[in-house]
Amino acid sequence: MVLSDKQTLVSTRFDEHGKQGRVARLTIERAAKLNTLNPAAVADLTAAANALQTDDRLRAVVLTGAGDRSFVGGADVYAMAGFDADAAEAFITALHRAIAAVRAIPVPVIARVNGYCLGAGLELAAGCDLRVASDNAVFGMPEVKVGIPSVIEAALLPHLIGWGKTAELLYLGENIDAVAARDCRLIDKLVPAAELDGAVDRWLHALLEAGPRAVRLQKALVRQWETLALPQAIEAGIRSFRAAYGTDEPRQMMASFVNRRR
Repeated sequence: MVLSDKQTLVSTRFDEHGKQGRVARLTIERAAKLNTLNPAAVADLTAAANALQTDDRLRAVVLTGAGDRSFVGGADVYAMAGFDADAAEAFITALHRAIAAVRAIPVPVIARVNGYCLGAGLELAAGCDLRVASDNAVFGMPEVKVGIPSVIEAALLPHLIGWGKTAELLYLGENIDAVAARDCRLIDKLVPAAELDGAVDRWLHALLEAGPRAVRLQKALVRQWETLALPQAIEAGIRSFRAAYGTDEPRQMMASFVNRRR
């Protein structure tokens, strides 16, 4: 089911899984422009992500780009070329809010990367919880080559790939292939293009088999770990563990596990 109309630059489709809940598939719909993000696409992405934050039946989200040439080819240079300082600040702030809205979705978001994943596209992928890419994917942060620094969610990259690899990508602006992206842990899984959807589906199956409240608690906790010192992170974990027992989910799932073993 597609909720958005034909004019939107970000479509939302739901896969229903009965009592297990449902999976949302967000697609950037600018295939002819390599799914680059112009102001309208940024606004649509923000709206689509915000709409998912209150969906109680949601179990996971798959984020991708239309076609097979590009996940997101970056921010739209043709739009940015005419910016003055005020317009530039407004655009980059809106882009940050779009990625922040994706990160605020309370269930795991999978970046399904096929083809180009550059600049803002790589920042968007970094903002997802899991990243799977086809072997024809290309990654890079080429902003310095068009006279601007890499900013906003590029700040997530050191946590994923370390400061050295981040510096290489940002200062040199050169692209890397999917194998190099896997080797530096920029992506979590690399598969042939023909197996990309199968890899996504296997992750979705695992998420649907897990406890829905437990997964939401886990994602919230991981977000806290990003900014907390170790002692506070452990205390947050204890609170999360207690919160899990606020419903019958642990007892029911553990009883099922014990009964299967017997």
